[in-house]
Amino acid sequence: MPQIPVNGTTLHVVEQGPADAPPLVLGHSLFFDLTMFDPLVELLQDEFRIVRYCHRGQGGSARDAPYDMDTLADDAAALIETLGLGPCHYAGNSMGGFIALRLAARRPDLVAGVAAIGSSGGVEGKKAEFDPLVDALGQGGVAPLVDTVMHIMFGDTTLASRPELTEPWRARLAEVGTDIEGPARGVVHREAILGALSATQVPILAVAGAEDHAYSVADSQAIVDVAPNARLEIVQEAGHSVSLERPDVVADLLRAHVREAVAG
Repeated sequence: MPQIPVNGTTLHVVEQGPADAPPLVLGHSLFFDLTMFDPLVELLQDEFRIVRYCHRGQGGSARDAPYDMDTLADDAAALIETLGLGPCHYAGNSMGGFIALRLAARRPDLVAGVAAIGSSGGVEGKKAEFDPLVDALGQGGVAPLVDTVMHIMFGDTTLASRPELTEPWRARLAEVGTDIEGPARGVVHREAILGALSATQVPILAVAGAEDHAYSVADSQAIVDVAPNARLEIVQEAGHSVSLERPDVVADLLRAHVREAVAG
């Protein structure tokens, strides 16, 4: 499993798919790692050169502060440049979506299109709720808070009816330690990117889970309202982890988004 040095840190990177296929970079959610995309990659790996990686501070990547979203976006840009992927397609769930939007606004030379899945372009609207959670993560990691984290990360339908998905992830998330505090604080205290999106022509796909407990459909709609080349898709029976809960739907949406971006 390659470790690639970029932007003052080292990222854990996995590549799959034909080398001559359109490049698709995947950025995961807070609390997860690149394996959250396993079901999605299985559906797309014959059609794309897929590059997925763990953000700094999570998964198999180095624990190198800072963890703010602008730094993580710079990491993604450096990775794209290092691997010679640009212009590529970048799809991110939640934290990965924050990065996708920053790439669209600030590095349009590197992205032919982006997808922000279960994400937001604004500041955190639940700081009063999430700040104590971040403090608690720094004290005991996810294990004492795993029920709360599961509620944030998955929709009601998934939690109620899909134990084959949720129980393995409950066990894995419970193992996430106190070092998640830094990345979590970077998410909660991120700056808005909405204003900068008005000047980009990069095609943006905003995907919202109808049952998302973290970022509402309105958060995705706000992206579409300001970005001139953006559209919204709402996925039913999915919460915050849309890519993991409904990989079949997300795969179809990404295929269509890439076709439209190529067609211009």
